[in-house]
Amino acid sequence: EVQLVESGGGLGQAGGSLRLSCAASGFTFDKYNVAWFRQGPGKERETIACISTGDGAAHYGTTYYADSVKGRFTISVDSAKNTLYLQMDSLKPEDAAVYYCAAGWAFCGSDWWGQGTQVTVSS
Repeated sequence: EVQLVESGGGLGQAGGSLRLSCAASGFTFDKYNVAWFRQGPGKERETIACISTGDGAAHYGTTYYADSVKGRFTISVDSAKNTLYLQMDSLKPEDAAVYYCAAGWAFCGSDWWGQGTQVTVSS
């Protein structure tokens, strides 16, 4: 059974940093691609970062970032720990949201979801 568990959310300061983790079980990263999404208050869920790790369409290590986070957020994986990370730097109040990790067959796919972790940013 595929399971994804996020951690690392909480209160960050504008201009500061947070790092989210997503521990995966039931699969290894060479099987599925993984990604981060977020949903802010009153907003639709947004794809913010993806990385190609599975044997899907994109080359291994290919990344995608939404324009809203490009240059500030970094997605990475530690295959030995089966953990996905999202390093968030230069936080902005508009980054406040529930952040979800997901795994899927396709690049930026989301066949399986974590439960989400809340990120709040103080100005």
